[in-house]
Amino acid sequence: MKIAAIILLLLASVSGCSFLSGGGSTDGPGADPPPNLERVPDAVPRSESLHPYANRPYTVLGQQYVPTPGVRTYRERGMASWYGKKFHGQPTSSGERYDMYAMTGAHPTLPIPSYVRVTNLRNGRNVVVRINDRGPFSNRRLIDLSYTAAYKLGYVATGTTDVEVELIVPGSPPAFGPGRSVMGLGGELAALSLPDSDQSLALSLAGGVSLSALASSPVPDAPSRSATARR
Repeated sequence: MKIAAIILLLLASVSGCSFLSGGGSTDGPGADPPPNLERVPDAVPRSESLHPYANRPYTVLGQQYVPTPGVRTYRERGMASWYGKKFHGQPTSSGERYDMYAMTGAHPTLPIPSYVRVTNLRNGRNVVVRINDRGPFSNRRLIDLSYTAAYKLGYVATGTTDVEVELIVPGSPPAFGPGRSVMGLGGELAALSLPDSDQSLALSLAGGVSLSALASSPVPDAPSRSATARR
């Protein structure tokens, strides 16, 4: 019974995962979006308790992911996508309802909840969002943002853009100096503090390789709700 309960909890923790959307012509705002989306304030970083289940190892589409609940240094470049009305109101991995007009985002391994600064490398705009969901599950994309966050960054029409994502730890100074990023660390490991010794983490930062994590033990596959639509 205990094992069955754990499996159910693991499934529930990723049942709202953000599968790859792509934005653009396949998605969009609601019929009556709020006015002045560019004036929606950024998320304000604050100390929050970590979600008890959304930070456990999980498997989606045959790929294992190990969240990093103790990470305090993270900065990486990659591609951002966004998701909109098709998932508006549906539960996220945190159990909260997805609000496409809020300043939120989805990431495969960053803590839930946590806060990141996302900079559009094509136009220099940046926003701060709160991570409350998992995804996108594609090695081509780094983060999935809400419709409003993508709107403020100026890439709603294109669906994707090149971004830099930096973790913000409430009450701490920026983890990286100007112009220094994970890609320039030459293989040095980011500062991590993982509370659970059984969640082994393999980080490979040399040669521009993205952060990757492998679970120390197998976990059940997550349900593929909407996977076909967002793969």
